[in-house]
Amino acid sequence: MAETWVNTPGDTPTDAPPDTSADALGDTPPDTPGDTPPRTAPDTPGDTPTGTAPGTPPGASPGTDFHLELSGEGSLRAQLMHALQEAIRSGRLAPGTRLPPYRSLAGDLGIARNTVAAAYAELVEEGWLTARQGSGTRVARRTTPLHPDLERRPQRRMRRRLVHDLMPSSPDAAAFPRAAWVTSVRSAVAAAPNDAFGVGDPRGRVELRETLAEYLARARGVRTEPDRIVVCSGFAHALELLGGVLKGTVAVESYGLDFHRGILHEAGLRTAPLTVDSSGARIDELPGTGAGTVLLTPAHQFPTGGPLHPDRRTAVVDWARSHGGVLVEDDYDGEFRYDRQPVGAVQGLDPDRVVYIGSTSKSLSPALRLGWMVLPGWLVDDVLAVKGPREMWSGVLDQLTLADFIARGAYDRHLRQMRLHYRRRRDQLARMIAERAPHIKVSGVAAGLHAVLELPDNTEELALHAARRQGLALDGLHAYRHPDSTVPQRDGLVIGYGTPPDHAFAAALDALCLALPDPPQDEPVPRRVRGRRGGRPPE
Repeated sequence: MAETWVNTPGDTPTDAPPDTSADALGDTPPDTPGDTPPRTAPDTPGDTPTGTAPGTPPGASPGTDFHLELSGEGSLRAQLMHALQEAIRSGRLAPGTRLPPYRSLAGDLGIARNTVAAAYAELVEEGWLTARQGSGTRVARRTTPLHPDLERRPQRRMRRRLVHDLMPSSPDAAAFPRAAWVTSVRSAVAAAPNDAFGVGDPRGRVELRETLAEYLARARGVRTEPDRIVVCSGFAHALELLGGVLKGTVAVESYGLDFHRGILHEAGLRTAPLTVDSSGARIDELPGTGAGTVLLTPAHQFPTGGPLHPDRRTAVVDWARSHGGVLVEDDYDGEFRYDRQPVGAVQGLDPDRVVYIGSTSKSLSPALRLGWMVLPGWLVDDVLAVKGPREMWSGVLDQLTLADFIARGAYDRHLRQMRLHYRRRRDQLARMIAERAPHIKVSGVAAGLHAVLELPDNTEELALHAARRQGLALDGLHAYRHPDSTVPQRDGLVIGYGTPPDHAFAAALDALCLALPDPPQDEPVPRRVRGRRGGRPPE
């Protein structure tokens, strides 16, 4: 068996008639000294090679790679023809694809040029290939496919096409501060020390950790030192690392992201739900769970919304101290607040019992894959042992860029702009629901990038079905409920208002209103609204 990747030079197609001469097949006639082809018959098993090492054809110029395998029985010419026919028949060589000149292919395969030329010529005669002066040898264009069963079959038409993305937790991708980020890229790369381009520190670059320690203390009330910060690629990565350190049961909020619970389960940990009400998680339920760790979103509970009540913030720290427990604080949406004073991190109450986790996924972009853990001192070595001796997760250049971006004040400016941007969207959502579906309550909107639309009982599935008919991507509350929770299910929709572009946001809200359920029969619709919303589309 022989394999080759052939570098073919460029070509200029012409309208010349078909030609099977040496020129047309992609080579000039061998009329120069030392370029005479061997006299061995081209179709005999004893084919004489050109003497050129495979992969280095004389005079070949770099071009398109070409892969071919020769195998089977018969002469080399027969094997070559069979390989080309199979490549064409299978669709790997599309109609119009240019083949390498026969001299280049012969050199790569280590066989005589006459063998390749004869195979090309025969395939041209049979209609597999075409040859034109100045255009080389190409796969023939056919009106009838060689293998009808290999044709691209039309996909079954989807019942509804996705038009609007109202999934929660996604920022406005169009708002990424490209110009300011590029400025920081240039500054960071120019100022980077030489060791930044070597093997990374598993804790992350010291420049970013120093900058984060200052920023988090100023903006979030976090108390830490750079050596207690470990850079990671986001919250999920941080939770995965902690999963290798924590033991036993982890108490979680009864409504939360299922894939976070999945990460803990994959690490061999059990999760126990805590009831979530209007004041956040019920901390008084912690002793009954037998948990040594609790995972909370105290700045803005996801997905129901609202901060953890101050009394419960104090209670969870007291629990951690008295039980030797750990609070894992997901600072979800901590930067975005609209109608309330900033809520500081719980970590500031006890840095030795709280693991604080943040990221740029909402504030900048999930594409950056940058996050951080602020750890109690006694946990740092254990987490680094799980992470491994080398930094393999977050790019060093991105870390240096973020450090510069924060230090020059660009991060603060961006957050201020985005708070105004998302607040306008939040207000537009609330206003449209109030006008067109006044029986639907909007909650959890004092902060963050999502809202909860509270639905009448037993209407969530109908609303999700109607949303799909409108081309809407969104979530219901049931998807976030812990399977072991004993609290009654709540019907609702979790609406993310960060993702749609500005020009499509109003249309997305209009489609959302059309998908909402009608009010209960004993609740009349106000006259000014009747007929404007339209209710659910007909089945």
